[in-house]
Amino acid sequence: MRPLWQAGLLLAGLAIIPAAAQRPVRPTTQVSGTLSFDARATLGRFTGTTATLTGAITGGPGLEAVRGWVAFPADSLRTGNRLRDRDMRASLETARFPIIRFALTAVRPSTPQGDTVVVTLAGDFTIHGVTRAVELPATLTWGPDALRLQALLTLDVRDYQVGKLTKAFGTIRMEPEIVVRIDLRFTQDAR
Repeated sequence: MRPLWQAGLLLAGLAIIPAAAQRPVRPTTQVSGTLSFDARATLGRFTGTTATLTGAITGGPGLEAVRGWVAFPADSLRTGNRLRDRDMRASLETARFPIIRFALTAVRPSTPQGDTVVVTLAGDFTIHGVTRAVELPATLTWGPDALRLQALLTLDVRDYQVGKLTKAFGTIRMEPEIVVRIDLRFTQDAR
């Protein structure tokens, strides 16, 4: 049997860890920021980005209780090259699959460091009409009026049945692996 003081220390330590991750999160539908991807092709590297976002978080007494979603129109992605944008919309079949969406199903926080906490976001990513479960390492930072989410995710577009990655009889090719960059702010209403 453990001495009473060791059991007390263990219980105190276990109480501190969840309490640190229990910072309340208010619900909001005010989302801003950018979602972008970095890709490689025969003709060089390029980035596609959008700031046309919608979403919501439910809020809760702590991060573990928060659920939500973020979405954007697939045709809002821009690379700075009109022809490449046209080809991207064709590959994503944006008329048929107009929305790209992430639905949050679970949050697993680590111990916060001040106003910042590293989390794992579990959820369903829907691209090109295909939904896949993903785990997304992210950083959350509390500001005076907003919760900022930053994350980086590598994914293979073939997992989402995105095709048409080659042109000109295969001489121009886009690599199927892309890096998705997420930088979002969920603005909290003052209470």
